[in-house]
Amino acid sequence: MALWQGKSKRKPSGGRLVQSRKKRRFEVGREPLFTNLGPESLRKYRTMGGNSKNRMLSAAYANVVDPATNKVTRVRIVKVVHNPADPNYVQRNIITRGATIQTDAGTARITSRPGQDGTVNAVLVAE
Repeated sequence: MALWQGKSKRKPSGGRLVQSRKKRRFEVGREPLFTNLGPESLRKYRTMGGNSKNRMLSAAYANVVDPATNKVTRVRIVKVVHNPADPNYVQRNIITRGATIQTDAGTARITSRPGQDGTVNAVLVAE
């Protein structure tokens, strides 16, 4: 079954909302593809208006900012330490925004959305 991103059948108050039209093709969303640890791979999607969006399927490296020196380095991701989105994502090594990862430079928190941006950006966390 497709993911539909149109209006709800209910108003915020809980009352019934009369639909003015049927479902439309452009209201159909895509199935979630989670970014996990592994050799880097991207998938390009066409979005509305002929624009494109890169989804990162798997990542091996992250662009990490050191707040003390304000320098950006590309470091290898070792593992996912904590993910507030879902505790199960830690066991599956799924990377989302807000996840804490272990890198060669130290512990870092993800600031980008890999499934939307196609890149993994992070900030070092003081331990």
